[in-house]
Amino acid sequence: MLEFLNPAIAFDALGDFLAAGGDVLRVIMFTTFFMWALILERLMYWSTAHSGVSKRASRAWAARSDHNSWYALAVRDRLISEARQETERFNGVIRALVAVTPLLGLLGTVTGMVQVFDVMAVTGSSNARLMAGGISRATIPTMAGLVASLSGLIFINAFDRNVDKATHKLSDELLIE
Repeated sequence: MLEFLNPAIAFDALGDFLAAGGDVLRVIMFTTFFMWALILERLMYWSTAHSGVSKRASRAWAARSDHNSWYALAVRDRLISEARQETERFNGVIRALVAVTPLLGLLGTVTGMVQVFDVMAVTGSSNARLMAGGISRATIPTMAGLVASLSGLIFINAFDRNVDKATHKLSDELLIE
């Protein structure tokens, strides 16, 4: 079990896994890496930059002398909207990638099954050994697409909750006098 801590062995195992899953698995891997890069960016935003965005909006509102006119309410709405826009950045892209990865897994299933049918057509029989490669190319991308989607789904739901909480909190902080 500890041999997987060796980078060379781990890299070889990853290569074998990607070879067993076919080209679609590589696409799923790159899509998942891109999704996780965006998730990490959002995690860094929530842990470092969000408080600055909220404080900037609060300072801009506090600097105004008028808080009751129609124009002041429009400025308040703009400040809240700009803060919300900043908190929602990349959430749509992450949500789209969460939706795309299972579809890529399904594409891997179809391509793997086409390979199984090609083996059956060429050999003229249903030899289980010859079909095994196609079956693994059909199941591995499906599993990888679903796992990637679930990992992103957990974070996008948390980000959406954080956006709603932060927007309501900022709305409450920018009081109308």
